[in-house]
Amino acid sequence: MSVGRPLTKAERKKFNRAEYERKIKQELVAQHGEDLGTFYAWLRIVNIRGTQAYRAGKKDFIREVTLALHNVYIRHGG
Repeated sequence: MSVGRPLTKAERKKFNRAEYERKIKQELVAQHGEDLGTFYAWLRIVNIRGTQAYRAGKKDFIREVTLALHNVYIRHGG
């Protein structure tokens, strides 16, 4: 957080997003345990960011997430 000056609109938005993502992670970890909760939190946050990227037309982010999920599946699912 800033010292001596109020946050700009962009800084406040970034701070609020980080707080919201932290809250999501804490709730899911408390509900499902450390490993599964962290994975569920990652999926939820990526879903949120992916929706934003899709609306903004940023296809690179969606490709990276797809590749990451595919790698997790290959490593752990078969």
